Amino acid sequence: MKNIDRRTLLEAAVFPMAALGVQRTPQSSGIRVEHGLDRLDAPRTIAGANVVTYKIATQDTHGGLFLLEQASMRKGGPPRHLHHAQEEWFYVMEGEYIFEVGQDRMRLKPGDSLLAPRQVPHVWAYVGENPGKILIAFQPAGKMETFFQEAARLHDFAADAKLYRDCDMDLIGPPLSLA
Repeated sequence: MKNIDRRTLLEAAVFPMAALGVQRTPQSSGIRVEHGLDRLDAPRTIAGANVVTYKIATQDTHGGLFLLEQASMRKGGPPRHLHHAQEEWFYVMEGEYIFEVGQDRMRLKPGDSLLAPRQVPHVWAYVGENPGKILIAFQPAGKMETFFQEAARLHDFAADAKLYRDCDMDLIGPPLSLA
């Protein structure tokens, strides 16, 4: 039998990535993103009215987390969809939003937060009179950063079922009706 030292066993039990030979470079300092700025210095406009700024990029956490801030400049939101592998967490900073997660419908105001579990259909819309702002986190990051990069390039990302599929989501239905 091959000799295995205690450190190798510890790495295999506690640090499975190291045991597989995958090297993670530890972050040696914090990552600061100033107010109003984008982590990658490339803010995106989605659907012509939503400014998205990355606060934690996928690369910062080795795929563990992706965090963005969205300024909603008009009413509305994305189509009903679900994520196969990500939890999506929302924190309302300004304005009011309506959410549906599964069969539950709720209105969120500043300071409220909501978790949409993976594989549960959800949809949301900004409904306030003045611009709104929401913080959105995806855990694990998966392909969500790619989704927002591609959505910013499209005229109508909400109708692009292929984009959703390519980013491990399903497009389930239309955006919320605000009528």
